[in-house]
Amino acid sequence: MSGRGVIDATGAQPSMRDVAMAALDDDEGGVPEGACVQHGRRDGMRIAVATGAGADEALRDAWARLAANTMLAALDSLVTAHGVAALKRSERLQQALYEIADLAGSSLEMGDVLARIHGVVGALMTAENFYIVLYDDLSETLRFLYFVDARDPWVADPEQELHVSDMPNSLTIALLRAGQPMLGPSAQLRRAHGVDAENPLHGPDSADWLGVPLRRDGRVCGAIVVQSYDRPDRYTQEDRALLEFVAQHILTALDRKQAQSELERRVDSRTQELQDANFGLQAQIAERARAERLQRALYRISELSVAAGSVERFYADLHAIVGELLYARNFYIAMLSQDGQRIEFPYSVDERDIARRPRKRANGLTEYVLDSGEPLLARRESIALLEARGDLQSRGTQAQCWLGVPLSRDGRPVGAIAVQSYDPAIQFTQADQALLTFVAHHIDSALERKRAQEALKAAHTELEFRVDARTRELEQANRELRAQIGERVRAQQRLVHQARHDPLTGLPNRVQLLERLNAALASSESRQEPFAVLFLDLDRFKLINDSVGHAAGDAMLIEVGQRISALLGPQDMAARLGGDEFAVVLGGVDDACVADTMAAALLATLARPMWVAGRELYPSASIGIAMSHPGADGDGLLRDADAAMYRAKACGRDRSERFDEAMRAEATRLLDLEADLRRAILQDAFEPFFQPIVRLSDGVVIGHEALLRWRHELHGILPPAEFIGVGEDSGLIEQVDWLMYRKVIGMMAKLDAPGYVSINVSPRHFRSDDFVERLMQLVDGAGADPARLRIEITEVALLDDAPRALRMLSLLRERGVLALLDDFGTGFSALSYLHRFPIRALKIDQSFVQGLGSDLHAESLALVRAILALAGTLGIDTIAEGIETPAQREILDELGCQYGQGYLYGRPMPI
Repeated sequence: MSGRGVIDATGAQPSMRDVAMAALDDDEGGVPEGACVQHGRRDGMRIAVATGAGADEALRDAWARLAANTMLAALDSLVTAHGVAALKRSERLQQALYEIADLAGSSLEMGDVLARIHGVVGALMTAENFYIVLYDDLSETLRFLYFVDARDPWVADPEQELHVSDMPNSLTIALLRAGQPMLGPSAQLRRAHGVDAENPLHGPDSADWLGVPLRRDGRVCGAIVVQSYDRPDRYTQEDRALLEFVAQHILTALDRKQAQSELERRVDSRTQELQDANFGLQAQIAERARAERLQRALYRISELSVAAGSVERFYADLHAIVGELLYARNFYIAMLSQDGQRIEFPYSVDERDIARRPRKRANGLTEYVLDSGEPLLARRESIALLEARGDLQSRGTQAQCWLGVPLSRDGRPVGAIAVQSYDPAIQFTQADQALLTFVAHHIDSALERKRAQEALKAAHTELEFRVDARTRELEQANRELRAQIGERVRAQQRLVHQARHDPLTGLPNRVQLLERLNAALASSESRQEPFAVLFLDLDRFKLINDSVGHAAGDAMLIEVGQRISALLGPQDMAARLGGDEFAVVLGGVDDACVADTMAAALLATLARPMWVAGRELYPSASIGIAMSHPGADGDGLLRDADAAMYRAKACGRDRSERFDEAMRAEATRLLDLEADLRRAILQDAFEPFFQPIVRLSDGVVIGHEALLRWRHELHGILPPAEFIGVGEDSGLIEQVDWLMYRKVIGMMAKLDAPGYVSINVSPRHFRSDDFVERLMQLVDGAGADPARLRIEITEVALLDDAPRALRMLSLLRERGVLALLDDFGTGFSALSYLHRFPIRALKIDQSFVQGLGSDLHAESLALVRAILALAGTLGIDTIAEGIETPAQREILDELGCQYGQGYLYGRPMPI
């Protein structure tokens, strides 16, 4: 392990060194006269002790044996210490990976996550000077996501994009373009990579510099760098391999911290609740108005029953009143003749049956009501059932819904009043039946009055008394109704106030704030007064709720709202947007410096201590500032201020930041790309490219992987990396996937290509209960063989909702569709889930395959061998991705990998 070495005793003759070295190479050779050699061996270690002549040879030989044994024992101790150190390094690496995985799923802000990652790397190696950079190789821009340096005073902005032309002589640019790890003194690395060392713009040179690239889908997307100013040879090749392995896990953790849509979902939910409450209030008002119309109609009917006039006029007026209360376009009154054998129709209005002539009594709907003496509400199905039983026989045009009530005299039915509908969409209710029953009683009274005029005159006084009493009852009911309406109006006003104000702080809410912003922006440009929007978010407010409780958190929010309001002028407005977020509108502000001053005043007043729940708290906040400008809208200004607030948090909290043109340009670019993506979905501008999958032993094609490509109308063919982020954030990627699946399955059914076809399935689809059903409908509709279709999924899809994923994969396997686990080795790579899910094959990530035969050969070989051993134990096939050289193919074949794909066998191409 350590090689050869020599130890000389003080005063030893130089010739003894030569004797010992010779004896070490040849333990059976001769020994010079006057010298003694003692040998020792143990587990590959050899010791030779040479001593000169002495007076006591026995003592000399005993001392030589003791020296040899002591040396062997010391070397054993060193070997043991080396093993213990290796185990500790492995434990630290495993703990670091666990911490990185935990950070990826935590609720920490991105700045906190990056600081924690810095601490994890610092536990593995010297990392006092550490930074992470993200790189876009297409636009040749980079962002320093995290930067900490003991000597370099430069402050990195995580949101600022720098072009490589701005840093022509940077070791970081050389690392990103080379795509390989770099280790050594920075001056030496500059000479080796042709970087100008005279340019002082990129910080001081370091005694030792170590950088490794970050890769996504085989492309360099960033780098992680550590450096030391105090000692050369600070980092070793072991540190390089360790940092490169940890870097990919850090990239996975960073990718999982990008989604920030929870706030918009909560706002949409609250808006929907307010809309539902408003709809309910409007429905109650409409019901109250209907009740008022009903009272007025009853009053008019009572007046008709005592008013003079002909029976025909009474019927017509009655029809008009009923028509105001319910659907009465088809209305008639039927009466029995004196002998009870005929049905007469003194009044009839109908869309289909224009004239109803008197007829003999039979078994129609009218006769059914007369015979039963009870109201009848029947729909088309009920009428058909009665006809099938023989209880009645319909006459005239068949109605979709029929409502009839009997007219009685002395408890005996003498006629009927009926309404009917020929439109299936118009149906009568039990409330309509009760109303018509009440009307029928008044019709009967009117008819009785006409037939016995003299009797009505005799009872006129009593009738007037009854009408007066009824009128008073109706007036009392009307007064009560008006009182209820007034209370309802006041309740509505309270609801409107609640809908426009925050119930906790009493400040205006988001709805009123947007109204104020849009009203200010809606005025003409010449009359429009400038203003500024400040978006304020309390720092670490969740810690307050978790430590002292939500009641204390609410008390703190109330105090914060009062402190903000105390600083505002008459043209200003403060609002609470929800949670710990506030917004301030500063009217008449056209100078950004004034907004900065106001933000500083807010931070100062919030920094004063406050007593909450018996505790002294020192709150702080992060503030984003957006200035009004022509063409802006309220939502846009609020969004700009929100974005600036997040920059303030990323820069350390307890500060303010202004929204600038760089942030606006990035937001505009993303919006344009999303609009292009929506048009591309409508135009079906996506097509599959196919890359062959071969058997490594003989090169036979056993299948193809379908890869998504966007044929952009301006930029040509775009790979998924160009638009997948926007698609995921906007939710459009699912529509793109289904367009892709339809084309791939259609081609699979029509073309006679060898083997199977695999499609990539996003974890989003595994959250949909109907994914399997929709996919199999496409397969069945195209007439394709499901056994030729395979899906490629990532470990995230399995771990997101394991029971749902297991159920879907089992259903697909029952239909013949097998599953491949993509990018294996870059995620959790845990045996605990592999044996639970029906996985057909593991796809070894190309980052491991590319290391074979290169400087990373040893590390990549160990990882690939471990993956193949795991797959062999579980009986799972393996497919190596990204094979580009014959040497890589031969190594994989020798290791036992069955299949592979990559540029060596063919690039993705359209069919």
